[in-house]
Amino acid sequence: MKPLIVLISVFLLSNLFIRFTSDQYNVLLAARIAMCAMLCFTAVAHFVFTKGMSMMIPLQIPFKTELIYITGVIEIFLGIGLLIPGLTIYAAWSTIFFLVFLLPANIYAAVKHIDYQKGDFNGNGITYLWFRVPLQLLFIVWIYLSTIKVW
Repeated sequence: MKPLIVLISVFLLSNLFIRFTSDQYNVLLAARIAMCAMLCFTAVAHFVFTKGMSMMIPLQIPFKTELIYITGVIEIFLGIGLLIPGLTIYAAWSTIFFLVFLLPANIYAAVKHIDYQKGDFNGNGITYLWFRVPLQLLFIVWIYLSTIKVW
C-alpha cells in the first residue's frame, strides 16, 4: 500500500511543480518521476528489512542477503534510468522485466505468510496477493504508458 501512496502522491506533486515552473503540464514526466520515487522508496526496504526480505527467497537459492542488496541497488538505478532521456526506454523495459522477475518472491512470501518488515511468519498470507498482483500489474502498465507507448 505504501508504494502506491508514494506513486500517486509524487505524481500529483510533480504535476503541480511542473505546472508552476513551466506553465504547462507534463503528465508523462510526472509519471516517470513518480515511478522513480516509488522505486527508490521500495529500494530502501532492501537495506532496512534485509532479514525479512531474504526470507522471501526460497531456501534453495544461495546468497540471499547479497541478492537483496543487489536488487535494492538495481531498483535505484532503474528508477534513475527512467529520468535520463537516452536511457528511458531501456530502463522502462528493464523495470518491467524486473517487476515480473520479482513477482514469484511476492507469491512465495504470501504462501509462507512472511512479514518482511518484522522478519517473521505472521504475514497476511494468500489474501495479500489480491492486492499485490494487481498492484504489480499497475506498475507495469504505468511504466509502459509513461515511457514505452510514447516512443
